[in-house]
Amino acid sequence: MATAAPPTRPSFSRARALAWRQWPRETRDTLFQLAVIGWTLLPHLGHLPLWCGALAAGVLVWRAVLALTDRPLPGRWKVMAVLVLALGLTAWTERTLLGREAGVMMLVVLMALKTLELRARRDAMVVFFLGFFLVLTQGLYSQSLLVALAMLVAAWGLLTALVLANMPVGRPPLWRAGAVSARAALLGLPLMVMLFVLFPRFGPLWGLPPDGIGRTGLSGTLRLGGVADLANDDSIAFRIRFDGAEPRPEALYFRGPVLSRFDGLEWRPSAFADTRAAPRPLDLRTAGAPMRYEMMLEPIRLALLPLLEATPAPADGATLLVDWSPWLGHDLQWHTDRLVGERLQLRAQAWTRFEHGRQIDAGELAALRNLPAGYNPRTLAWAAQMRAQLGDADARTLAAALLAYIRQADYVYTLQPGSYGRDAIDEFWLDRREGFCEHFATAFVVAMRAMGVPARVVTGYQGAEPADADGFRVVRQSHAHAWAEYWTAQTGWLRADPTAAVAPDRVRASRPLAPRPGLVADALNTMSPELASRLRRSWELIDSRWNQWVMGYSRTRQFDLLRELGVRSPDWADVARALVMAVSVLAALGAGWAWLDRRRQDPWTRLHGRLCSLLQAAGINALPHHPPRSLAAMVRQRHSAAGQALADLLDALDRRRYGPGGARLPERGWWAQVARQAAPLRLNPPAAAWAQEAAFQPAARQSEGTAPPG
Repeated sequence: MATAAPPTRPSFSRARALAWRQWPRETRDTLFQLAVIGWTLLPHLGHLPLWCGALAAGVLVWRAVLALTDRPLPGRWKVMAVLVLALGLTAWTERTLLGREAGVMMLVVLMALKTLELRARRDAMVVFFLGFFLVLTQGLYSQSLLVALAMLVAAWGLLTALVLANMPVGRPPLWRAGAVSARAALLGLPLMVMLFVLFPRFGPLWGLPPDGIGRTGLSGTLRLGGVADLANDDSIAFRIRFDGAEPRPEALYFRGPVLSRFDGLEWRPSAFADTRAAPRPLDLRTAGAPMRYEMMLEPIRLALLPLLEATPAPADGATLLVDWSPWLGHDLQWHTDRLVGERLQLRAQAWTRFEHGRQIDAGELAALRNLPAGYNPRTLAWAAQMRAQLGDADARTLAAALLAYIRQADYVYTLQPGSYGRDAIDEFWLDRREGFCEHFATAFVVAMRAMGVPARVVTGYQGAEPADADGFRVVRQSHAHAWAEYWTAQTGWLRADPTAAVAPDRVRASRPLAPRPGLVADALNTMSPELASRLRRSWELIDSRWNQWVMGYSRTRQFDLLRELGVRSPDWADVARALVMAVSVLAALGAGWAWLDRRRQDPWTRLHGRLCSLLQAAGINALPHHPPRSLAAMVRQRHSAAGQALADLLDALDRRRYGPGGARLPERGWWAQVARQAAPLRLNPPAAAWAQEAAFQPAARQSEGTAPPG
């Protein structure tokens, strides 16, 4: 006798899937909502203190355990205790309960704690709208494309949870609620685009990001090793696009802070630097044709613009930036009236052939020869000896001699020169001879000053990557550079880049030293360097277009759009009128669509109407408020065994409409079966039909003057 095989146990993954489907709807919806809240909180963890993220995660896990184990929610006193703890930690961390950081901390904590009070739909609505508000606060810290995509997913998840909360009947699947929320979002997309394009721009929406969020990496001072640290940062400083022919790589010097004071350890700006109140006259002479360019600058922490040398002010007196008041100092450094805390886009023109700074006060020239006492004595002695050997040579000859010495000596250009001591110039110039661009530039300036020539250090960027598909060339933090300038009475300031003497590819080919790669980047570069470069450039191209067309959409572009639409001199009134007209047109289209939608009928309602017409022809008083199971009972009562098959079909329809899994319309062919089963009843109604119908509505029959057939 054969024995039955033991039942096979489902695999682990299938068991988990079955468990998910067997969870009660409340448990499933709660876990989904907690997952959405966790995703919404995730981008904030990078700038929140550790205790805040741990507390929020702990509360969410606590609520998930309660949902899975079907335990009651905690009492109010426990929730109040956690809230008081969060208030105390916030006050201890921020020294206040007001402000952006403290407000975001408390919003995160309240969002998590509110999940412990999900007892009614009203509590769920509070959680949803807290979540939408928390999505908006992510823009306070970053407006990048990745953060925007994360915000979009979070908003879609919150909308899906909101739709689920408004589906009280049955157990609708998550995909159906997600489809409804996506459809609602798409319906609101035209209005969103219209408001984005036409809503008046009053300046940066989110204000100044906190320190460290957006920056170029440049500093207002310089210590040895600072620029080398920037070269390990591969992020984008700015993008530049030229109109027409592009300059040679060795001409791409982007001027940042100009440093003249040296205390032996650190370089600082000159005490004779311009102020906005009393700027010195600009002594600039240019030759040749200008290069016109467009720049997209990332947020920085300095009040300056690292523009291309030499970029003078516009000839027509216009400003480089709308709502800004930048000015050009006598040292060719562009200053701004406030810290650059937003992404800026500007157009300018520069000359690669220029002279500047021929007229300088005697006091400033003396300060540009000054060196601190007691620092780097061996380098000063070495420079004095070279000066004695060259005799009465001019500044150009002295600078050429120094550059020739750098080429001939055994110097090494490296990102990792190690740390230097108190007399760093002595140690670099005469002993170790290993350094980055700031080592060569500062040593050059010290040697020139020791020989009696005014000199200073200039920091900024040098070089750029090849143009992308949109024509923009990327300048990264790894292009950070330092060079020197020395002064002559005949021509003023002259640039000298000692780095080009020891590492010509750094300047001539815009080829900076490769920074230390991370673990993932190192693995990808090892497998396929070309693929890694292509992926990075593709992503940066998408990010550039996001910054240019979305984040860079300014008031100027609004006015340009109105000009293209035929408005000659657009102003705020024109923008307001265009917005009102566009909203009116959209409202009219929405009203027309709503009117057409009212004439449409729900498929279930249409099916029920056809059933009622069919059954009334069979002598059954089917009315619109009768569900399918009531119609089945009426068929059995009136037609007994002859209507059993039709009644079974109606019972099956009732289970589809109101059973687990939500409403599902019957398959194709179902209506043909109903019509086939109802046809005999319609042709041969029983003799008792009219009598039974009169029993249901005697008053109506008597008023109509009808009588049962005899």
